[in-house]
Amino acid sequence: MFTKPQTYPAVKQALEYIERNIAQDVSVSALAREAGCSKYHFLRLFKAATGLTPGAYIRKRRLSEIARAIGGGDRPASDVAFYFGFNSKENFTRAFKSEHRVTLSEHIASGNSLDLLLDAPTPEVPADPEFAVLPELSLVVYACDEERPPQFWNKYNCRKLSQRLSGGAVVEDFGVGRFNEFTGRLDYWIGIREAEANGNTDNTVNLTVPGGSYAIFTTTPATQDDFVHVIHRTWAYINNIWLTRSGFRHTGGYEMESYIEDSRTYSERIYIPITG
Repeated sequence: MFTKPQTYPAVKQALEYIERNIAQDVSVSALAREAGCSKYHFLRLFKAATGLTPGAYIRKRRLSEIARAIGGGDRPASDVAFYFGFNSKENFTRAFKSEHRVTLSEHIASGNSLDLLLDAPTPEVPADPEFAVLPELSLVVYACDEERPPQFWNKYNCRKLSQRLSGGAVVEDFGVGRFNEFTGRLDYWIGIREAEANGNTDNTVNLTVPGGSYAIFTTTPATQDDFVHVIHRTWAYINNIWLTRSGFRHTGGYEMESYIEDSRTYSERIYIPITG
């Protein structure tokens, strides 16, 4: 999700300051002083290290801590949100939906894993992949209509679209992506095997993933809170480290990730089409 802060010692200092003051007002000036550099230089470093502005980072961290606290069920959502600086329930619910594309009540009812920004250790590197030649896979899928796939997964899981497609059965879900050279963006779909699509398939399309050679990774054990974080880190490891060292090349075809939401095992399999 963001570059290891030790790569940027100044940013590491600022991140530690944010964590000590996560429920307080934090100014850019204070962060720059903590980092020991000018505001202009600090803003450039922080964006390079995290991919976010300080304000956006703090907002995501606060929303993440609120989501974790609410999941524990010990305190009302409005009390937790107020503690972290949201001065009204309406402001918090609006911010939550803007971040995750589902309402707080939808999330609580489904118990789905959110894309949280955590102050947590880097997940372990996954085990070496399995290698397999897989047959062609026929899927019935919804096309992603969000900027980021995790937001689309939230809607898919909270609205029980898997069960809608299957007619109520619990089946394996597949997220399928392929980089679109014409748009410069990732095309992404979520759905189930065509043979298991015995329910309502309105607004779906059929997608055929060609057979071929795949490296198959299994993400390391996770919890509801850090599952999406572990997935992100696994993808980063595959793309930035494993593919450069393995001697294999990505074919440019469809990548896949699959898991069963209702299993609550918080582990998924990632399929990378390879050649070489």
